[in-house]
Amino acid sequence: MRILLSNDDGCTAPGLLALRKRLAEQHDVTIVAPDRNRSGASNSLTILNPLRVHRHGDDVICVDGTPSDSVHLALNGLLDERPQMVISGINAGANLGDDTLYSGTVAAAMEGRWLGFPAIAISNVSIAPKHWETSAEVAAILVERLGREALPKDTILNVNVPDLPFDELKGFEVCRLGHRHRAESVTRTADPRGRTIYWINAAGPGADAGPGTDFHAIDNGRVAITPLLVDLTRHSALESLSTWVRGL
Repeated sequence: MRILLSNDDGCTAPGLLALRKRLAEQHDVTIVAPDRNRSGASNSLTILNPLRVHRHGDDVICVDGTPSDSVHLALNGLLDERPQMVISGINAGANLGDDTLYSGTVAAAMEGRWLGFPAIAISNVSIAPKHWETSAEVAAILVERLGREALPKDTILNVNVPDLPFDELKGFEVCRLGHRHRAESVTRTADPRGRTIYWINAAGPGADAGPGTDFHAIDNGRVAITPLLVDLTRHSALESLSTWVRGL
């Protein structure tokens, strides 16, 4: 298959290159990704400024924009041949629970799905992974399955992989998103000129993290696979909400 790879860690990030190395054994792989780390960019698109690209080798295109920009460009005119699938990652760090709202890794996969292509977001849960090859192998397995059995058109897979050797994984688990405690308070400090600046601190630990959640799967050494809906509509609430707004 022709596969588009993207991420939010940058077009030369080790996780992305590990993923390319593994998938290129069986597939035609092209990278279109941000030219620098854009973690936390979520689904943002650059619409007030032009985007510039440059090549980094034969099959790596770096974009001075967000993960969503990168996938949008790739699928809407940048590439001579459209891919058949979009894979985002391998991210350095977990994208569990609430993380998916902010994640540029997940957003790149979402952009691919919105534009009509099967998509997977994959993350190694360590911020300093030792076992990129494990996540790459998990990705290869899922790509092969997705190539044979398509997912619903409103769905992507959010995949988190423990930072373990592949043969130490305890299996695969399909699970829901958990939830974190609130993030740590921001740090207020000053720059060298004495002006006040703020640092956003780490996300909180798991709060809703029991059996059936992505947090629990990871804590037990399993690959966490969560189907995410691209359509954010809560369809089950349409009827009750119609009653609620009646007479406004």
